[in-house]
Amino acid sequence: MIKDIIFDLGNVLISFVPSEYLKKKNYPENIRNTIMSDIFGSPEWKLLDNGDMTIPEAINQISLKSSLKREEIALVFNFRTDIMFPLDNNVRLLPELKKQGFKLYYLSNFPLDIFEEIKNGYYFFKYFDGGIISSEVKLSKPDVRIFRFLLNKYSLKSDECLYIDDIETNVRSAESAGMKGLITYGAPDISVSLSKVLAAGK
Repeated sequence: MIKDIIFDLGNVLISFVPSEYLKKKNYPENIRNTIMSDIFGSPEWKLLDNGDMTIPEAINQISLKSSLKREEIALVFNFRTDIMFPLDNNVRLLPELKKQGFKLYYLSNFPLDIFEEIKNGYYFFKYFDGGIISSEVKLSKPDVRIFRFLLNKYSLKSDECLYIDDIETNVRSAESAGMKGLITYGAPDISVSLSKVLAAGK
């Protein structure tokens, strides 16, 4: 029986699609591609998620090997939170799930500075009973240890947990830790698929 529901944040509760943002801001295609590969697809981005690198360090490292100027890289880092906005249909599920008696948690890969900014700015964090951010624990998905860390921290039973993420490898990792999983593939409304999983898990 599912008692605890664990949410990824990016592209589950919060939209984060840098390529679309850059397109809306009229960045030329070649520049968009370079930003996506050299910044968001960089090893440094993953190190930020893991809490192993600071933003100034990341900017410096990326500037050494990218055709982008250091100022351009810094600008992209400055508008990271502008790229994000709540996925309202999914966020609306949180108070409803709380009313039904579920405990809610978040587990997401995030640099700590960005997370603190969105946590303070987004009202829906009040519905969570707890959570883990990768940069706080120096572990990132899909490393199965981050799921085990969450289970241990909150004394959760894995077979009573449902983990929701937009990326299949992350869900598979949660399942290997004993949780049930739901892959959203970035859908802006997961209400139907979530209801089916919860009904099957009763």
